[in-house]
Formats: sequence, C-alpha cells, structure tokens
Amino acid sequence: MARPRADHPPAAAIRALADDQARLALRVTPGARSEAITIEDGRVLVKVRAKPQDGAANAAVLRLLAGALDIAPSRLQLLRGDTSREKLVQLPPE
Repeated sequence: MARPRADHPPAAAIRALADDQARLALRVTPGARSEAITIEDGRVLVKVRAKPQDGAANAAVLRLLAGALDIAPSRLQLLRGDTSREKLVQLPPE
C-alpha cells in the first residue's frame, strides 16, 4: 500500500524563500509522526518520519522537498547541516 502524499505549500512559495543563489534554509524535525512541509514566519519547516541515523533523515528531507518542488531528489544538494536541524539546500536553477 502506497503512503499518502504529504501536504506541502506550492513550489513557487517554497522557491520564493530561497536566496539569490538559489539556496534554501530549512528547519527539520526528524522522527515526526507525519511528513509535511510548512512555511511559518518566512521559514520552511520540514517534518520527516525518518530518524537521524546514518543520514536517513537527510535523505528523507531531500526526497520530500524534491517531491514538493516536482524535481528529482538528485537535483538537490545539502550544503550545510548534515548533523543539525538547521540545513541549507542548493536548489537547481529554474
């Protein structure tokens, strides 16, 4: 049985929060009960079910973000925050 698709804001709203170099700051909550992307107070908040072990949460974040942006996860790059809840992701050019 497939998981239901997570709720997320429109791709344009997420991309609008990236800086002029297409870098997007994220606040991540690993081990959450459900997966979701929200925008609160001008910040992108990402909740994933995966635990922060062996990079599983980082991979889940990139997969979820890629799904919200309708791009392949391989087009995203984690620039900073490998072991932190505060992450910086490089988005591909539009």
